[in-house]
Parts: sequence; structure tokens; C-alpha cells
Amino acid sequence: MKRTIKKVAVLGSGVMGARIACHFANIGVQVLLLDIAPKDLLPAEEAKGLKLDAPAVRNRIVNTALQAAIVANPSPLYRKADASRIKTGNFDDNLKEIAGCDWTIEVVVERLDIKKSLYERVEQFRKKGTLITSNTSGIPIHLLAEGRSDDFRRNFAGTHFFNPPRYLKLLEIIPTPETAPDVVDFLVHYGDLYLGKTTVLAKDTPGFIANRVGVFALLDGMKTMQKLGLTVEETDKLTGPVIGHAKSATLRTSDVVGLDTTINVANGLAQGLPHDEAKDVFELPDFIQKMGESKWLGDKTGQGFYKKVKGEGGKSEIYALDLATMEYKPSQKVKFATLEATKTIEKLADRFKVLVAGKDKAGEFYRLSFGGLFAYVSNRVPEIADQLHKIDDALRAGFGWELGPFETWDALGVQAGIDLAQAAGRTVAPWVTEMLAAGHATFYKVSAAGVREFYDIASKQYQPVSGVENFIILDNLRASGKVLWHNAGASVIDLGDGILNVEFHSKMNSLGQDVILGLLKGVEMAENGYRGLVVGNDGPNFSAGANLGLVYMQALEQEFDELNLMIQQFQQAMMRMRYSSIPVVGTPHGLTLGGGCELNLHCDKVVAAAESYIGLVEFGVGLIPGGGGTKEMTLRTAAKYEDGEPEFNLLRNTYMTISTAKVSTSAAEAFDLGFLRRGDEVVLNANRVIAQAKSAALELADAGYSQPTQKTNVKVHGKGALAMFRTGVYAMQQGNYISKHDELIANKLAYVMCGGDLSAPTEVSEQYLLDLERDAFLSLCGERKTLERIQSILTTGKPLRN
Repeated sequence: MKRTIKKVAVLGSGVMGARIACHFANIGVQVLLLDIAPKDLLPAEEAKGLKLDAPAVRNRIVNTALQAAIVANPSPLYRKADASRIKTGNFDDNLKEIAGCDWTIEVVVERLDIKKSLYERVEQFRKKGTLITSNTSGIPIHLLAEGRSDDFRRNFAGTHFFNPPRYLKLLEIIPTPETAPDVVDFLVHYGDLYLGKTTVLAKDTPGFIANRVGVFALLDGMKTMQKLGLTVEETDKLTGPVIGHAKSATLRTSDVVGLDTTINVANGLAQGLPHDEAKDVFELPDFIQKMGESKWLGDKTGQGFYKKVKGEGGKSEIYALDLATMEYKPSQKVKFATLEATKTIEKLADRFKVLVAGKDKAGEFYRLSFGGLFAYVSNRVPEIADQLHKIDDALRAGFGWELGPFETWDALGVQAGIDLAQAAGRTVAPWVTEMLAAGHATFYKVSAAGVREFYDIASKQYQPVSGVENFIILDNLRASGKVLWHNAGASVIDLGDGILNVEFHSKMNSLGQDVILGLLKGVEMAENGYRGLVVGNDGPNFSAGANLGLVYMQALEQEFDELNLMIQQFQQAMMRMRYSSIPVVGTPHGLTLGGGCELNLHCDKVVAAAESYIGLVEFGVGLIPGGGGTKEMTLRTAAKYEDGEPEFNLLRNTYMTISTAKVSTSAAEAFDLGFLRRGDEVVLNANRVIAQAKSAALELADAGYSQPTQKTNVKVHGKGALAMFRTGVYAMQQGNYISKHDELIANKLAYVMCGGDLSAPTEVSEQYLLDLERDAFLSLCGERKTLERIQSILTTGKPLRN
């Protein structure tokens, strides 16, 4: 049947329920958020003379929970205004309203009896044929469906979101044997396309996929730590970014999530997996039990593996738990020779062989932990998933691993992984050795057509990875010989159908000389035989901005001619893209800052990932946007002058966006700030961005794209607006809201945006504004305090207010 989701009911407004409701509101769906009605009045309610039947009292629990979510940081909403799509209520008064909902999601407490009792009430009002799912993470899905009607069971499944649901990409879909196939297909598709999730079809086994493997890795890491006598700090250093995991690593993650959650999930797995060959791993270490008894549960109780204490002068210091004494001690810096050996290895997959070869405790830790993990995941296929790639998908999307277990195993070599497992006292599943014996040397490979394939145990052959048919994955194209040109910082890749792509691969995708050359080369090649150009990459961030280190070195050496030439080349590259004879489409995602933002401002169209954090942040390092960003934002503002709002107000709003270095917290907010404009698109699933950008480039080409001409009629206001800005900036400085150097930068920005000190409003060219912008940028590079700010960012990563 054809389904359209217009309204969703979320039953339960706890941490997950409220945030799931917010994410549906993000995508434009109307949400009914319900929870229980209170049984007692609060003292404040009694003081107001309220009774239990007052609407404010009956909806107190749900309203309090929703407000807590709305003000949370990071926000579960793309825009605060999206909360208006959420209507609140309680189960007693408003459950009947689910009759008008297309999908009901249950997110109440993890107790089978409570959930089943609620389902009985839901069946009284739910419209037949509508979806009904549970967000449970620990209760078997088939038990929840027992006793329900045929229609309920056909339309019922588990939909396990991960917290926070806006940011963590995993959505596990868990059907029962009675779930209709079309329901499963719909949930997988809807989660991917509309919710922006990596949707993974999981089996109804304890912990499903991600928690089953992720909690195993967590507890196995703790036990290996204990076995080797490693400290808390050492363990987190070994299990963080160096192996492609989150900065919070293992133990800090447990503190953030809550040790009680770790204990409950581990105990649930230990009880539910009596025949698991590694069931000993799920038995909690003694120190975890002691921490649980002492209520050292992490951030929620103020101490866990780490504790923040006040040091001398009231300054906060981080202490770490000494597992030998169960006392807290000042956190120590960690150093291992094995880790030092990987510092120059940028590519994650290349680090693993060095890590397991280490001769110190770090090397021993990696040999034991990787060996145990490889054996464990090999034995989980087909128990928890029929295809091995679903385990990798789940760990990447749910736990933030850069590479999944089988991908990591491939990086080390399959036979080497078997050897590690045996040395760790674990046994890999027979299918792995059978795979090698049959001449299949890896779990994954890329076909000649650029399609990523995985080893399928059932057919004993390689099969295309499912769920990525609508994605364009640049690594796959690279492996199949689609790179047409490259240098150290960029590549030009053929996307097919006459569309090229310029990909960055500099550190943090910063825009240096190599990248600028790659952009120019991409435009040139596209104009000579192709139909359009996409600027995109598969990294976690589009670009952190221009190469600030190069700017700093040239400014420090007072090489202003070289610096002027570099900025001029950057500006020219942006204008070359903007005024080429082929359409150019940008693909911001993640951090898209400074020069990365300026690049997208100059594209014909932008296809942005929903999670795009776009901004012109140069003010924070004592500069103004110098790669065409100031010019372009001024131009865009001038284009709105016919809309009726006072022109000075519009200009002031843009000026404040740049001078306060505002960064959008989502692509939706980027429209409000002017970084995106009408006609630009937002894609919920970041994996779809390049494919959608390619389609957008083709659409522009098919519509008869013609080369635009530079504008010579940009209205600027000269002295009138400049006086307004200078007066406001002076007042801010006199009130000690900004420093003298801030005042200088702000006045330079105002000078450019006003077109200089022209005596009257005038129409000027884009080149005129670019020249003013470049002059202001260069003059600020000659300021000592600007150099101090740049140095602070480069050395500490923190802005300096001087």
C-alpha cells in the first residue's frame, strides 16, 4: 500500500521520546507527543490554586520534558520554530487522537508489562493499517506483539533510534515473523530518505546489532584494561580517534551515557545470551559493580571514571579513577611508543598494522582487543544479521566508528585477524577460513564498475552492498579508475553522465594552493566536453576553511605581495566557478567554514546535508572574509532591497552575521542567515548529497544553462551607512563589549560592505567590492593582534580575545 506520513504520535516524552518527536518536527511532520498525567500536585501548583484536572497540570510531565529537549545543547531541532509542529497531551485525555496519525511510535519505560498495557489502549483508537512501532532497545520485539490483533501485528516492528536521534545516524528496523514485508520496506526507505538515517535491518536478537557488538567491545576493552593494568586515561587514549572512534573513546563515553545504562544493558545481554560463546565478556568487572553500588554513574551523578574538581583558584581540573585503589587522582597525560609511530599516518586503515605490531602495552592491548572483536563478529553472522556489512553499517552509524569491525579486519588482512583471534584465545567462525580457502582474500572489494561488494556467506560469492544504490561513493569511483586528474590536495573524478566532481583531500579539507588549482582544473575540464561540475567529498566535513597556517607564515614574514597574490587567486577561483559556462553545484556538510562557506556562496546551486554548519568565521581570527565572502553577502543583501524592509536593516543583519562569526546549527538555519538561498536544496541523509548534487547539475544543464555575467549594479550606501556602523561599533567598544582590535576589524568590514566612503548610495561592480575586501584583509594581516589571534587558533584551537 502507498503510505504518506503526515502526522506521527510519539508515546512517551522521556529523553528519547521528546527528541524523536523533535526530529520528526525537523522534517515537517506534525507530531502528537503524549505521556502520563501526574497523580500529585507540585507545591508550586498548589500555591497557584490549581487542581489535578487543570490542563497545565495534566500535561506537566510532557511539557516539561519537551521544554528540556528544546533548550538542550546540542539542540534536537534544526530551528527552534520547528517545535511549533509538536502538540502535547497525556494518555488519558489525548490517546484517542492517535486515530488521526499515520504512525505511532512507543517510547515508554523498558518494561514489558507497561508497554503491553499501553498497546491494549492503543488498539482502541489506532486506525487500521497505520504503522505502530517500538523504540525498545532491550525487549524482544515478538514479545511486544503477543496478544495483539492481526492488523496490529502486520503493521508492527521495532524502530530503534540511537540517542541523540538527530545526530546519531543509526536506525535499526526489527520486524517480527508476522510483520508485513511492505511495512519493512517502507520503514527502511523512509528512515533513509526522510529521516536521514543509516537504516539497518536487524534480527530480533538480544541487543539487536549495534548494542550487541558495541557493548561487547566496550566490556571486552574494560576487561583487557584490567588484565594489562592500564589506567583509565590510557584506555581512552587507545580507544579514541587513533582507531577511528569518538574522542570520548570507551570510559568517557560510559560516563556520558551513564554507567547505569551500561550495567543494565550488559546485565540484559548476559541473561539473554546463555549460549553465547563469549558470554563471559558480558559479566561485569568487579570495579563496575563497585562503581554502581557507590552511584558513581558518570556525568549524571558528578563522577564516574572521571570527576571534575575545583583546583587552586577555583579552576576546574579533571581527575580520573584509579581502579587499583578506587580513588580519584589528577588525570595524567598518556604516551605510548606505538601511538607515536602512527602520528604521521593520516589514513586510518594504514594505522592498524602499526598498532598491532607495537611492542609495548598499547600493542598488546590492540592484539587482544582486535582478536576478540574479530572472532565475536564472525560468529554473529548470520545470528544477528545475514550480511556482514550490516554489522559494519550499524557500528559506524550507531557508535560513530569510522570503520566497522570487518572493514578494520580487512585493513589488517583476514589471515592476520584470524591469528590475532587465536592468540587472544578466541575462535573465528568456520566460514572465514572457508572464504580464504576458496580464494576470496577480503570481506569487501570494489568491482570494475565501481560498485562496492561484500562476501556473502549464503552464496559464497561477492554481492553488491545493499542500501547504497542511490549513493555516489567517491572511494568506489577512485578504486575503479574514475580519477581523471589529481594533485596532493584535490582530485577531479568522473561521476558519469557528463558530470565531474572536484574532491578535496587536504587536512580538514582546508583550501590551499593545491585545492584552488584543483577547482580551476575541474572547471576547465568540465567546460571542455562535460555538462557540469559538483564540488563534494565524502569526509566528515566539507571544509574547515582556508589554509590559515599559510596566511600566518606569509603575514609573519611580511610577504604581502605573495599574500596579495594568494588572496587574489582565491577570489579569482571563486569568480571563475561562479561565471563559468557550466553549472557548478556545491555540497556543504558538517563544518563548512570560512573559505568553505565562500566557495558554496559562489556556486550556481547548493545541495546541503541537513547537518551542515556553515559560517564566515574569519572575524574570530582578526580578519574579514577575503575570498569573495564579504562581496557575495553584500551582493545578496542588495538583491533584497526591493522586498520592502528598510535597506539599512537588511544590511545591518548581514553585517551582524559576519561580524559575530555566526555559524548555522543546521542547513535549515543557513537559509535564515543568508548562506543558503531560495532554490538551494537540503538532503537529510548526507550519503545522498553528491548523488543529488549530480542530479541538480544535470537538471541545470538540461534546462539550457547559459554563462552568467558579472554584476556591475550592486547597490552600496557609502558614508550614510558607514557612519551608522561606526557609531554602533564605537558604543560597543566604549561599553567594553568588544576590544579596540574588534573595533578595527568591525570598521574594516563596514567599509567594504558600504562600498567605502562614497558620498551617496551608488551602484558598483563585484570587482570593486572584491578589491575593497582584499585590501581590508591584507591590512588586517599586518596587525600584530590579528597575528596573535591566528597563532592562538593554530596552536591551541581556541580563539583569543585581545
